[in-house]
Amino acid sequence: MDLDALRHGNFSKLGEAITDWEQMTKKLADLQKDAESNLKSKADKANWVGVNASVSRDFITKTAAEFADAHTQANSITKILSDTRGELIGYRTQLSEAIARGARQSLTVLDTGEGTFTVTGNTRPDWASDPSGKTGAADQKEVNALREEIEDILTKATQSDNSAAKALRLIVDQAKYGFSDASYSDRDSAAKAVAAAEKLAKMAKKPSGMSLSDIADFNRTMEKYKADPLFAEQFAKGLGAKGTLQFWTEMTSAHAGARGSELETMKSLQQNLGLTLATASFSDSDAMQHWKKDLVAERNTNFVAANSPNPVGALGSQVISSLMRKGVYDTEFLDAYREKLFKADKGAGDAGTHDLWVKGHDALDLVFGDGNGRDPLEGLFDGLSHNPEAAVHAFESKTDLDHMLGTTMYTDRGEFLGRALEAATTGVTVGDSTQHALPHSETQVQIMKNIMEAVAQPGGGSDLVSKGLGDSLGNMAASYMPEISQTLAGHGAESVFITDSDDPDGLGEVRDVVRFLSSVSADPDGRAGIIFGESIYTSTLLDSHLTDPSLFDGPKEQVIDNIGKNAGIIEGIVAHSVADGEVRDAAEGEKDYNEALKAKGDFAKTWIAIGLANVSVPNEYGGAAMGAVAGGMVGAIAGSVVDRVLKGQELNGVKDEALYASAQDLYNARDSVSQQTQWAAEDTIRRHDLDLPTDGTNDLIRNAVNDGWDASSQFLSGTKERPSG
Repeated sequence: MDLDALRHGNFSKLGEAITDWEQMTKKLADLQKDAESNLKSKADKANWVGVNASVSRDFITKTAAEFADAHTQANSITKILSDTRGELIGYRTQLSEAIARGARQSLTVLDTGEGTFTVTGNTRPDWASDPSGKTGAADQKEVNALREEIEDILTKATQSDNSAAKALRLIVDQAKYGFSDASYSDRDSAAKAVAAAEKLAKMAKKPSGMSLSDIADFNRTMEKYKADPLFAEQFAKGLGAKGTLQFWTEMTSAHAGARGSELETMKSLQQNLGLTLATASFSDSDAMQHWKKDLVAERNTNFVAANSPNPVGALGSQVISSLMRKGVYDTEFLDAYREKLFKADKGAGDAGTHDLWVKGHDALDLVFGDGNGRDPLEGLFDGLSHNPEAAVHAFESKTDLDHMLGTTMYTDRGEFLGRALEAATTGVTVGDSTQHALPHSETQVQIMKNIMEAVAQPGGGSDLVSKGLGDSLGNMAASYMPEISQTLAGHGAESVFITDSDDPDGLGEVRDVVRFLSSVSADPDGRAGIIFGESIYTSTLLDSHLTDPSLFDGPKEQVIDNIGKNAGIIEGIVAHSVADGEVRDAAEGEKDYNEALKAKGDFAKTWIAIGLANVSVPNEYGGAAMGAVAGGMVGAIAGSVVDRVLKGQELNGVKDEALYASAQDLYNARDSVSQQTQWAAEDTIRRHDLDLPTDGTNDLIRNAVNDGWDASSQFLSGTKERPSG
């Protein structure tokens, strides 16, 4: 920065610009609030159908998010500009004071252009006889001291100006068509993030020179900034796509077999590096667009550590995927990478995927923790499980879905695939309890239908459950209890089994739904998911109908009978399937189930919070009025349902049997369903002070559950071969 530019700088125009940005930020804050509380809130509750369900709701959701990003970006720009202006005015004051002080010492400061200046001493007549030894010119030490002071001021001012300009350009370039969500309170915080990224990228280019202490420092910085958009982009760009993959290859090679604190450091580094790259993937700047394309292009490159004696290293796809296990990656990037990986995997056939990815890479271990990372589809599936939109794109092709399900017979990727399918069908990021489950789209219901058909296929479909998919399939069944209930009940049941699904009748044939539930029941975790999902759905249905008679145009007794019978059918299918499979004779299996029930119960609490297995009433059935109830009273009743199972509460009047504690007796299992449903009705009557006879309601539920239980056996017999006797 030129001396005169700072000394005589007029910052009034910058001040006016800041005022304009401040006003813009306030207006955008109001628009953001309006978009979230009105536009998006109403869209979430609306009963979308047809094109509106798949296009309009998604468009409105993204538009509301853009208003939020616009406010964030404007706020960051305002604060960076304001902070920079304050700093530059401060440096101008320091410069003026230094020059004035120099003048009192007879020192002249002149701007010589292009960032240079001179400091010279003025001649004074009285210095000729000065006993101090001055000979007509200022002391050179004073000249040097002033020059250094001014150089320091100009250097800081230049850094402030340049770093602000760099940060502002990066923020604006983050989003090509929309706005960035990069949030900074001042120029200094943005500048520090960029500087930290440049430092780490420089270190990562020479991984062989990084000691464990260096790695620990590296990791601490990445832990601090992993969610910072400017840091993430600068780090990724600074290292480059190929450099990023080479860095992780070197790290995994140098620290292979790590133990103790070293292992924990490397596990943390892998997670933080993955999260950082996930953040970077959302940048739409030209540089990051090239980085993402280059990363995908390196998927077949052989990456070998510098000191490795083995010429066969890791494929780029294996390295990329090993870093995808944590974090939410950009949808377009996941789509592009997934298309290439799926094409290669399908080319090998269901049985050839092991040889395609794993064979020849026996010494490879790219993951500090779970598995070894040789199958890149595992990491990709985890990446998809964190991005439901990308997961839907991945499995909307039945051909792709069927292939991936088929490969689980020959690989260990089943559990990873299950999590990805769970995200695709439920629309909820696996492990995220902060999201609210949106209504199932037609595409999601179709994916669920295809999954059910695959599991229901005679002669091997049920084997999918034992290939690591059981837990996720149970969770998916819980999410689809409304659609499952409508399918089992048949046409005309929509006013009983209320839902806001875009395609409540879209699960297809009853036989496939029955066979699916039966097959998933063989897995302890899957069975627990079905039971909790049904129990939560049943309790919220009862509460909704008993407190709002307008939902069903008919007597209360009729709707209670339908709900009770449905509970008996679904849980009867589960119990009879377990009995048919002779699981009742396996003590170890019973132990596994009880443990799964407890673990799933803790997880089911989050389903209630996010509405995964709850009743979500569309507007045509009074959804607007039910909104507040679903988040309050209904949630409390559903929570009680889960608590009773977790606490092992005993059945009333039955020989000391706890709810669902044993599947050794079909009648005890039936009584568990009846008791749980009766308690849910009692909760509703008591909490809402309803004028309903408790004994009569309980008797009605008992008879309905028993009828459903008997019908469940007929459902099974009509859809699959069962053991005789």
